[in-house]
Amino acid sequence: MPSRHDEPYPYLILDAGDEKVREGGVIRSQAVLIAIGIHEGGRREVLGVDLAPRESQSSWKDFLVHLKDRGLHGVEFVSDDHAGLKKALTEVLTDAAWQRCYVHVLRNALDYLPRKADDDCLQELRWLYDRRDLAEAQRDLAAWLTKWSTKDPKLTDWVEDHIGETLTFYRLPRAHHKPLKSTNMLERLNEEIKRRTRVVRIFPHAESCLRLVRALCVETHEAWLEDNRYLNRNLLKEQRRERLPAAA
Repeated sequence: MPSRHDEPYPYLILDAGDEKVREGGVIRSQAVLIAIGIHEGGRREVLGVDLAPRESQSSWKDFLVHLKDRGLHGVEFVSDDHAGLKKALTEVLTDAAWQRCYVHVLRNALDYLPRKADDDCLQELRWLYDRRDLAEAQRDLAAWLTKWSTKDPKLTDWVEDHIGETLTFYRLPRAHHKPLKSTNMLERLNEEIKRRTRVVRIFPHAESCLRLVRALCVETHEAWLEDNRYLNRNLLKEQRRERLPAAA
């Protein structure tokens, strides 16, 4: 993982897992905070890994401040949604647009549906994330709300209140929508970490936990450096140029 972040990282994906650590003879959960960046050149990198006693506004803020102190800059788009993260972002990365993972929202939506609900309801909601642009998604959302509000009002009310948080990715170039509308990339890394740490079960101290998790992240980081570019870097630059005349 880089010791300094010299290039701009327009895209930042954040997530947290948890591990069991023994402290003073007591077993406690520790939050494992991870940041992935996609830099201006289009490649993925693991930017940081740290432990915190729990996910909170202060722990996320400290983590983000540390990344900025190491040179993180140029962040335009941040995902995902955890306790305290959104508030921390407003303090540390004030110019970045925030995206909530649409997969998480669809999972949460299940809590607002009866057990024998029509599968078409959520399937049609899922299709909104494959639209070409925000205007098309909003038009189809309005039609979806009208169609299902009578049958599933609890769900449609909840979706209407929360879905806007998941549509930020429509600001990005269309080719970037699929990889950035969810945090699946980072969740896969967390799944691999959990597969390896499950063998340990309970770490003897926080340092041993952090050492193993960072080693696993370094493996992924180095593999990504050898891969082809994850995103076409020119698309974001072209979009910025197109917006300049409109802003003027």
